[in-house]
Amino acid sequence: MSTAPPSRLTDRKREAIVAAAIAEFREHGFAGTSMDRIAAAAEVSKRTVYNHFPSKDELFAEILMQLWQRAKGLEVLVYDPARPLREQLLALMAGKLRLITDASFLNLVRVAVAEMMHAPERAQAMVERLGEKEDGDAGLAAWIRAAQQDGRLRPADALFAAHQLQALLKGTAFWPQLAMGQKALTAAEQTRLLNDSVDMFLSFYASPATQGSKT
Repeated sequence: MSTAPPSRLTDRKREAIVAAAIAEFREHGFAGTSMDRIAAAAEVSKRTVYNHFPSKDELFAEILMQLWQRAKGLEVLVYDPARPLREQLLALMAGKLRLITDASFLNLVRVAVAEMMHAPERAQAMVERLGEKEDGDAGLAAWIRAAQQDGRLRPADALFAAHQLQALLKGTAFWPQLAMGQKALTAAEQTRLLNDSVDMFLSFYASPATQGSKT
């Protein structure tokens, strides 16, 4: 009787742990979820859980990272001088929009926000750990700097500009849903938001020469 290679078995156990943890965090919150509960839900030993994730904080950060990676897809923040700016920005920001409208991600962000109210130091550590791995605004800022060096975007603080662009998306498709329980945007609404946000950004940041041509 053949058995699965150890690496594949390990991967399956890790996936089971993550799936169980997501369900537990959603239902019980961060404080109400224990590694024992996660082990039981994943049908693995507690030792196996700790072999994969040294702490509950690490496990929570890993889940956020996996969701972010899934939403980001294969899109890479690399500036292409041969492509129109608008086309590039639409592709780049579409990945961000997929993330912030992902129901699983929103649920876990709610858990993190709730934890911030009860244990701000622990919540801050989660955010910092996630920030070490996720380039977020910094990656977009690098793209903006490259476009500035190419003369297609006007000189400005690239990181601040990246914050502004992402805030246009979050102000409609993330914060209202997270803080006020508003319904998720429809596909048509997401498309309109994406196009309007990129157009607003380019109307301000595109260089005069670029505005006079096809961006």
